Amino acid sequence: MATAAPAFAQLTGEDARLRVLLDQMFEARVDESPRFATSLGRDKGARVALKSRLDDNSSAAKARRLEQARGRVNELKAVDRNKLSAASKVDLDVVLYSNEQAVRNGDKYKFGDVGGNFSPYVISQRDGAYASVPDFLDSQHRVANAADAEAYLSRLSAFARSMDNDVARQRADVAAGVVPPDFVCDLSLGQMVALRNQSTDRTILVTSIAKKTADAGISGDWAARAQKIVETEVFTALDRQIAAMKAVRAKARPDTGVWSLPGGDAYYADAVKASTTTNYTPQEVHQLGLDQVAEITTRLDGILRAQGMTGGTVAQRLARLNVDPGQVYPASDEGRARMIADLNVDVAALGRLLPKAFSTLPKATVEVRRVPVFIQDGAANGYYQSAALDGSRPAAFYINLKETGDWPRYNLKTLAVHETIPGHHLQIALAQESTSAPMLRRAGFGFSAFSEGWALYAEQLADELGAYDGDPLGQAGYLQSLLSRAARLVTDTGIHYKRWGRAQATRYMVDTIGNTASRAQREVERYFSSPAQANSYKVGHTVWARVREEAKASLGTKFDLKAYHNAVLLSGAMPLTVLERHVRDWVATRS
Repeated sequence: MATAAPAFAQLTGEDARLRVLLDQMFEARVDESPRFATSLGRDKGARVALKSRLDDNSSAAKARRLEQARGRVNELKAVDRNKLSAASKVDLDVVLYSNEQAVRNGDKYKFGDVGGNFSPYVISQRDGAYASVPDFLDSQHRVANAADAEAYLSRLSAFARSMDNDVARQRADVAAGVVPPDFVCDLSLGQMVALRNQSTDRTILVTSIAKKTADAGISGDWAARAQKIVETEVFTALDRQIAAMKAVRAKARPDTGVWSLPGGDAYYADAVKASTTTNYTPQEVHQLGLDQVAEITTRLDGILRAQGMTGGTVAQRLARLNVDPGQVYPASDEGRARMIADLNVDVAALGRLLPKAFSTLPKATVEVRRVPVFIQDGAANGYYQSAALDGSRPAAFYINLKETGDWPRYNLKTLAVHETIPGHHLQIALAQESTSAPMLRRAGFGFSAFSEGWALYAEQLADELGAYDGDPLGQAGYLQSLLSRAARLVTDTGIHYKRWGRAQATRYMVDTIGNTASRAQREVERYFSSPAQANSYKVGHTVWARVREEAKASLGTKFDLKAYHNAVLLSGAMPLTVLERHVRDWVATRS
């Protein structure tokens, strides 16, 4: 089994100049982001001080990062693209695209964050230090000695400052008219209060350091010291944040998409472009969703009818299947453990199919884990966390098990495909393990439309490789996955472009997909606080499927699937506009 691409020959000329520039940008990003350094296992040696810090999330730091992006654009534009090799042209195009978008959108929108995906609200059920730092400290901060434990305590103090920085930015945004809908405030407050109402000694912030030091055999009363910081610093900052969010809640309206924000219609149109890395308009995305919902529903209807399921709409038949006793895991610790075990079995089975389509496979392993209970109310239904570059932490797929009924058995194999192999894990791990791509692109850039589009393409590929042979309900689960992503196109644009309310958006999802109302509403609430991100999945899949078919049509018998996958994966993540150009160039070299 191959595991890595061979290194490039020694770079020379303009290629070497670009590589030096990109490497400098990567090192600067590691220095700028202690959390990034920890996630990569780079918080050691000369950078050990980073392990005691969190990222600076103040308004001043945000402004500083914008100016840094502006400087990077100028440096990159000074590179002579015509003198670059094909691979270096991709590197330049990707990094320049990201920085130009950061500058364009950062100059235009001063509220929230406008990275690859737009986040209009500094604090929501999905955004803010209160939601991310506890999980980060628990899952990524490694403790091997007393110095690591001291660093944990320093970060615990920094957590309080991060929450205060969020409140300061939120206050400025609200003064400018950027107010989240009332239920986003309620969900955020619910999570904050749930943390605040815990006994300090039972918070994850304390139990995590207690367990880590005990496991490492480090003497000292670390739990007591952490508990004091939580009581005197973290909880007092959390109290201030709760009070601030209650004040925002008093100004909030129900069911307001980003159309209600200053310049909201233009903001959403730009958010669609940013998330999809295309030039699609909201109307084009909405229509694409409607068309694909109709097509996939017809395919599902045929499979369900062949299984004797004929009564009611496709969504109603799927809803009945979702609650079939043979499909539902018990809502107990045992049932949840069994589901995770079954997912790991599926991952192993999928691994045996990969050599049919891939000549290069990742070395990093992936584990299936439960979303931490303390963030499950606001967390996505599932998400992937990449491995540390130094091999100190495996990759993980986190599944939200608040309600086991959200995950019937017939959906599980497709879930495993999407989040692990040949989905997110294969794509991201191969990029990280590349010996030819610059570090900045191996670990520094992710494009939602590329990665989520790939994961849906991976579902299609698994079907083509026979993952669902003899398993018609498993194939129905695959098609329901595609259907849900197509429905997202309609729903997200419905909320922010056509001004749907939460109830209308939830009803559309239930009537189209057959998911439970609670799961559909949780999805919809996510769209309100993360506008346009949901569009990246099916737009991405649409482009991924199209560029492969165009390559096959152009090359005919010369098309080799394994070579194609090497070409598109070992080059790393990129905007879809760059992917299209990259595939055309690859085809030209093989014609």
